[in-house]
Amino acid sequence: MRRLGTAEWLVARLTHKAPPPHVAHVLACAFALLADDGPTAAYTPFTVVDQAVEAIGARREFGFAKGMTNAVLRSFLRERDALLAEAAGDPTAQWNYPRWWIDAVRRAWPDAWQAVLAAGNTQGPLTLRVNARRASVDEYLQTLAEHQIGAAQVGVHAVRLDTPVPVDKIPGFHEGIVSVQDAGAQLAAQLLDAHDGMRVLDACAAPGGKTGHLLELAELDLIALESDASRAARIGENLARLNLTAKVVIGDAGNPSAWHAASDSLFDRILADVPCSASGIVRRHPDIRWLRRASDIPALVEQQRRILSALWPLVKTGGELLYVTCSILPDEGELQAVWFGDNHQDAVRLDAPGQLLPAIARAPADTSAGSRAGQGTGSNPDHDGFFYARFQKR
Repeated sequence: MRRLGTAEWLVARLTHKAPPPHVAHVLACAFALLADDGPTAAYTPFTVVDQAVEAIGARREFGFAKGMTNAVLRSFLRERDALLAEAAGDPTAQWNYPRWWIDAVRRAWPDAWQAVLAAGNTQGPLTLRVNARRASVDEYLQTLAEHQIGAAQVGVHAVRLDTPVPVDKIPGFHEGIVSVQDAGAQLAAQLLDAHDGMRVLDACAAPGGKTGHLLELAELDLIALESDASRAARIGENLARLNLTAKVVIGDAGNPSAWHAASDSLFDRILADVPCSASGIVRRHPDIRWLRRASDIPALVEQQRRILSALWPLVKTGGELLYVTCSILPDEGELQAVWFGDNHQDAVRLDAPGQLLPAIARAPADTSAGSRAGQGTGSNPDHDGFFYARFQKR
């Protein structure tokens, strides 16, 4: 998926006519591997060519294409550098995103768009969240050292492993001592700043990572809301592993009347982690870029506004709502926060808490767009792309 643009360009360039889909897909997989040839390549060129031909021949009806597949791939190997240089002239082949996506990022980040696109093509680090109820970060780093696992602290509760390992090899995971969660995503619970005894709503809560983090930090009367029943089940599974409890409710965050009675208490805090393009997490889910369409963004913006407008009346006076998207597009970030403030006169926008501002505001020029909160903006290689905006009801 991280090389699909290059791979499909090469298929079109090196075949005389469009091959059947099965053949084109095998060629695309092979080109994606061969384009990354070098010391870090997963397989030798010979292995890639040999197994691609074998894959074609495994389906009898495509046996006729074995010779063509072999010839096309070997032709690429002979002219690899020249062909890749030629491919770089096509934006989709060069950056491996749809053209509309490239244009949107370029408009959003005119001084850093190339770094943002490049960061989305890297492999995200494996980051853990240490359960504050069970251990400190220092204690857990010591546990990792005892297991000969290198790691570093990259957030208040965040630990990044030097080398990713399978979940069942992570010390303390099954016991609920740690969870897998990006360092940028971990800011949500910290920015919400919920305290013992507060009534909290985690809207759009599945799979429950932020729900668990909130409960690790404070004793809360917490409702985890999710519209999809199958995804809601994952909230319970994650909380059970952590030995934590919340009231899991199946319902639409944009239609509170179906799950929140007029006699129910209002909330001290609402976490509105709304549906979005997921453009900030493409390094972990590289297929997203190819599944999204430009027309999805306006529809998502309207859905976000519907949810925010429906949730705001549930915030008590003096309470706070945290708007969250895993997006790097202003339409789902700053422009949405401005719209919300303009359309809700009782909403006061807040900065990030002082203890979090240094991490959020850090902005090295060679990294992707990272977390933003209040008036602070920045990028951080340990963070996926998130947008945060805090509002208090006056």
